[in-house]
Amino acid sequence: MTSKRPVALVTGASSGIGFSIAKHLYRHGFTVYAGARRVYQMGGLEALGIHTTYLDVTDTDNIQTVVKQIAADEGRLDVLVNNAGYGVFGAIEEVPLEKAHQQFDVNVFGVTEMSKAVLPIMRQQQDGRIINISSLDGKIANPLGGWYVGSKFAIEGISDAMRLELADFGIKVIVIEPGDIKSDWAKISAEQLADVAGDGPYQELSAEAGAFLKTISEFGSEPSVIARKVTFAATVRRPRARYAVGGGAPVGAFARRVLPDSAMDFLLRQSGKLALKYQNNKTDPDNPDFDDASEVDE
Repeated sequence: MTSKRPVALVTGASSGIGFSIAKHLYRHGFTVYAGARRVYQMGGLEALGIHTTYLDVTDTDNIQTVVKQIAADEGRLDVLVNNAGYGVFGAIEEVPLEKAHQQFDVNVFGVTEMSKAVLPIMRQQQDGRIINISSLDGKIANPLGGWYVGSKFAIEGISDAMRLELADFGIKVIVIEPGDIKSDWAKISAEQLADVAGDGPYQELSAEAGAFLKTISEFGSEPSVIARKVTFAATVRRPRARYAVGGGAPVGAFARRVLPDSAMDFLLRQSGKLALKYQNNKTDPDNPDFDDASEVDE
C-alpha cells in the first residue's frame, strides 16, 4: 500500500540537528522514519508518532534492510536527509590515519551508501529529494579540522555530481550548509583537540581552535533553524542547489566567494586568537564578566 503522506528518512536523528529535522518534517505532514545507532535517545520522537529504527550508515546490510522495510511499509520514499556525521579534529600530521578513515566512512561513504540504497525507489517514482547536511566547513577550511573539513568538501562535490546525474529522473539533490549551531558538539571537539595536541607543536593552535569552536557554539543558532530550512527544501517546488543557514553561514559563504585566500587565512587565524582571549576572560575572576558557572563545571 502506498502512503498518502510523503515519506522521509532522516539519519543521525538521535540528537541535535537530526532530532529537530525529524520533528519538523513530521509536524509538516511527513511520515518520518528516524534512524540512528542510539535508538534509546529517540523516545521523544517515537512518542510523537515518528518511526524510530537502528541505523548505522557504515553498515551496508543494515542500510538495505531499513530502506527495504520502509518501501514495504509505505510503498514509497520521497525524501532522504543525510544528516549522520561527526567531527575528527587535530592536525593532519597528528590524527591517526585509522581515525581519518572512520571520518570519511561516516561523513562521506555513509552518505553515498544511503543515497545508493534509496535511488532505485526514487527512480521508479520519477521523483524524490536527497538532502545532504554539509557545513560551512564544506566551503571554508579551519585549522586543525582538516579531516572533518575534507569530508564536508567531498560532500559538496559529490552532491553537485549527483544533482547532474539524477536530474533526468526527477530527483533533486540539495545541500544544506549549517553555520554555528548551539550544541555539545563544540565542547566535545575542543576536548578532542586538546587530547590530540597534548604538549606537542600544535598545542597553542589547538587552544585557539578549541576556543573558537566554543565561542561560535555559544553564539550559534538553534538546531530548529536548520530543521526549518530542510523542511523548506523538502517541500518547495523548485529548491536551490544549496542553502547556507544558521549563525554566520550566509556571511561566511559570501566572504569565501569574494575574499582572496590570504585574507581568509588572516581572518581565520585572528578569529582563533580573539576567541581564546574571550574564553580566558570569561574564566578570569578579576574580569567583570567572569562566568561562575564555567568555574563550577571545571
